[in-house]
Amino acid sequence: MPQHVRRKWRPPLALVVGGTLAGVLGVPLVGIGYFKVAGDILGWAETAWLIAWMAIISTTILGFLLWRLVLRPVYALTAHARAMKAGRVDTPLPAYFGTPEFSDLGQSVIDMGETLNSRASGLRAYADHVTHELKSPLTAITGAAELLQGDMDKSDRAVLAKTIQDAASRMEHLLSDMRAHAAAGLERVGGQTDLKDAASMVEGIDVVVSQEGTLPISTDDLRAVLTQLAQNAAAHGATRLTLRCEESTLSVSDNGAGVAEGNQSRLFDPFFTTTRKEGGTGMGLSIARALLGAHGGKIEFIPTAQGARFDITF
Repeated sequence: MPQHVRRKWRPPLALVVGGTLAGVLGVPLVGIGYFKVAGDILGWAETAWLIAWMAIISTTILGFLLWRLVLRPVYALTAHARAMKAGRVDTPLPAYFGTPEFSDLGQSVIDMGETLNSRASGLRAYADHVTHELKSPLTAITGAAELLQGDMDKSDRAVLAKTIQDAASRMEHLLSDMRAHAAAGLERVGGQTDLKDAASMVEGIDVVVSQEGTLPISTDDLRAVLTQLAQNAAAHGATRLTLRCEESTLSVSDNGAGVAEGNQSRLFDPFFTTTRKEGGTGMGLSIARALLGAHGGKIEFIPTAQGARFDITF
């Protein structure tokens, strides 16, 4: 579960530092001024003790504030960073975290840790998927190559050659989609795109814009996402894709066969596909999610009574 630094009013760091400097400068001046005014009332010893206690009390208060508002957050951030390095991403930070500047820094460290952990987990899962997916065509190529070394008639040789060609083509498609997936995950510079303009570039299915709007994503990336969704919809019998933009949410729905309940939780997993026999690699939705994530957006499947629906939120 994502952690969040709870907000509570604390003086800004500039005020803490400025107040400390003012205190360091002001206490001696106050002592000197008081000594000049009350020098004839109190003796030298009494005045010296009074100034000393004023300095001790002021230093104690300032020291406590610096520890509470500056040093403790620094120690907590250091411990949290070391815990993340050791793989413990659930180490909590203090509920109320120093000055506003340290609160922002603490939240940024938490978000960074969660992002890095998510990417590491994704890379591990991705490597497992890649290994599994490439194993089948490699096995087919190896087996066909071994058989081709023996004596056989021309027709059998042609079949084995076709097997090698199909397996190589399958591997090429997988590698191409993997490169696209990696490129999609790179951070993008924002942009503004009119939904109608991007929708007009999608081919292979009728696209209807029921409510127009502008989205914070480049035209090419939005077109790529819509194209992936359109291809998925067409592969499942859809003839129409309906787009509706409301504030920062784009709803994409189709009139196809929909998604089986057992497959809904796996839609965005790399290499998961129900059209493998037709050449599907299962990377389309994964690429779409990576593209949107690079723009700070997210996509989720919304169960509906008919067809399939995806909501894209920025």
